[in-house]
Amino acid sequence: MSPTPDRFTLSAADLQTSPMRRVRSQTVRWLFMGAAAVTVLVSALIIWTVASQAWTYISQVEFTKLTDIGWFPRRGLFDLGTLLVNSLQISVIAMAVAVPSGFGAAIYLSEYAHPKVRKVMKPTLELLASVPSVVLGVFAISFITPSILSNFFNEINFFNKLAAGIAVGLLVIPLIASIAEDALRAVPVALREASAGLGARKVTTSIRVVLPAAMSGLMAATIVGFSRAIGETMVVTIASGGGDTSLFNMSILESGGTITSAMAALGLGTDQVAGNDLAFQSLYFLGALLFVMTLVLNMAGDVIVRRLQNRY
Repeated sequence: MSPTPDRFTLSAADLQTSPMRRVRSQTVRWLFMGAAAVTVLVSALIIWTVASQAWTYISQVEFTKLTDIGWFPRRGLFDLGTLLVNSLQISVIAMAVAVPSGFGAAIYLSEYAHPKVRKVMKPTLELLASVPSVVLGVFAISFITPSILSNFFNEINFFNKLAAGIAVGLLVIPLIASIAEDALRAVPVALREASAGLGARKVTTSIRVVLPAAMSGLMAATIVGFSRAIGETMVVTIASGGGDTSLFNMSILESGGTITSAMAALGLGTDQVAGNDLAFQSLYFLGALLFVMTLVLNMAGDVIVRRLQNRY
């Protein structure tokens, strides 16, 4: 009896897709590749434009102009120390406000809040991050300075770096709290149970067990928050008077411009001074400087996070 042919046997030709389907697959593949190439090309063009204009500024500016009375690019005065000091002052004030508040909110949501409360408060906290920065800038000059700071400092300027730092801190709190809460929630429950089994109180478990275990995530939240603070523009431009004056002053009760507010003032022409040949190039130089600062922060943060990271 001869064997019957297997009707389920397929040849290589039977397994091939139809020509039309192959054409569609290739078309979609090239479209996605083109989209990816456009993003890389745009990024490369931005970096090239900023770097070339910044190099023009660096190669032509006089060194003595970089250590003057302040940052007035249209007058040919390019004191970088003024902008760097003001940027660091406002960022440090912002972090002094945002880190304790953000970590406190994260600890509460992760360790103490009821699941129903957490389900409502976590989205609400993240929703605060969508508040426009210009609103916080107006809030700083309409409430923080006249209603709070003026009660503690008699000679405070209406536009001041302290109010700008507090407003930037309020802007950064949701970002730090959200990242920190995710890091705390990632700590294994077994560590909490082991601590409770040894008789530790809730606060002891939270501070001496959970926080050290989530230290890498907390450091990442801090670094991301600092990068966000140092790159803030509208709050500083409105609250610290960055568009009006850029004289060197160490006092946080006085006005002063940062790197970002100086870029905004120069780009919009709010300094109302006749131009200098290198004023336009200085705008790109500030952008390159800010890019390098944030890049260094992110690289340093990555190194710190890797060293502090615990695996369970």
